[in-house]
Amino acid sequence: MKQVNFFLVLFLSLSIFSAKAQTYTVGTNVVSAGLGLGSSIAGYTYGSQSPAISLQYERGLWAAGPGVVSLGGYVGFKSYKDAGNDGYGDSYDYKWNYTIIGVRGAWHYTGLSIPNLDLYGGVMLSYNHLSFSASYSDAGGSYASSSGASYGSDLGFSAFVGGRYFFAGNLGAFVELGYGVSYANLGLTYKF
Repeated sequence: MKQVNFFLVLFLSLSIFSAKAQTYTVGTNVVSAGLGLGSSIAGYTYGSQSPAISLQYERGLWAAGPGVVSLGGYVGFKSYKDAGNDGYGDSYDYKWNYTIIGVRGAWHYTGLSIPNLDLYGGVMLSYNHLSFSASYSDAGGSYASSSGASYGSDLGFSAFVGGRYFFAGNLGAFVELGYGVSYANLGLTYKF
């Protein structure tokens, strides 16, 4: 029984690690989730902030030279919060939410002979939504709030470069530089 378990584990391990991910091809689908480093939002220096998170999907559509062109979508989110008082009993609570929804096109270079590596660069057209909410209270107990205010929301156009390395079959890690919800993005990726 122990030999059967040993061979079963050995077979599964070899099949996972010897199954080299094909280079990015037409028909490849990739989903990636990442955490951002460095903010592409205004440089707020007070209060706290959430990590920048993003979710991406893309599909290889056609061959172009030594590469494949893909098209997909992007969603990213980050928030900032600042709260405090002025020392006279008046307090405030500010919150900024930044959401990006975009369509991305990329070119994946397939001319390298490094297995499991996907290098790419591309552009994104997005809607960048920035909303602000605030609440105030004074020493006398009066309270006021506003929310849903949208300012600075606009269409955006950006460029990016990145790489993915598939370390376990279809599961991999990626790093990407460019303008999205952050300047640098790191995370996990899955190819199907």
